Amino acid sequence: MSGSYRGNNSHIRRTSYRVIQCVPFARAASGIALTGNAVTWWDEASGVYARGNVPEPGSVLAFRANRAMKLGHVAVVSRIINSREIEIDQAHWGQNGISRNIAVIDISPNNDWTAVRVALGHGGSFGSIYPTHGFIYPRAAESAAAPRRVAPSQTIALNPAPRDLRSPAEQRAIPVLAALPADTPGDNEVAEAPASAGSVAADAPDRSLR
Repeated sequence: MSGSYRGNNSHIRRTSYRVIQCVPFARAASGIALTGNAVTWWDEASGVYARGNVPEPGSVLAFRANRAMKLGHVAVVSRIINSREIEIDQAHWGQNGISRNIAVIDISPNNDWTAVRVALGHGGSFGSIYPTHGFIYPRAAESAAAPRRVAPSQTIALNPAPRDLRSPAEQRAIPVLAALPADTPGDNEVAEAPASAGSVAADAPDRSLR
């Protein structure tokens, strides 16, 4: 199993002078032919594309709507680092253009990727707590899931989250992790990193991403 992907997105170029929305970028990079705002992708994928809570290279991480992103957000998984950390490529997050190889960590208590934090560039700090639906896979809904083989995660202390963008009920009922726990080592593998690189300097702004 490969832990990285090379999407068919050679025609998409990083730019700072115009807005590249997350939906057309994710569609081109993943091959998942969904339309509409990002907030609709999870439901629109039902019965059409496979969905789940295990990251795979080339799958789309679907962020739920929240008070900072009323139209949700979608990003493409570019690399699996370990059981609780991936890298993504995305557009219109903290800047107008495309950012690549951005770390995302799962801080959900059950390791189901329903609460994540996105790296603030490549400096080791992470932004707010974002609720997500899970992953949309670029294959038919009835297709079997790929085998899960990822490296154990490492214990990493996290900087305090600027905001928790989950609903108040979720915040009260589901505590999130303050550090990444170390898993028990097993028969795992870590994929090779993709060649491209990019950066993003800030947490997602208070706006709806499309």
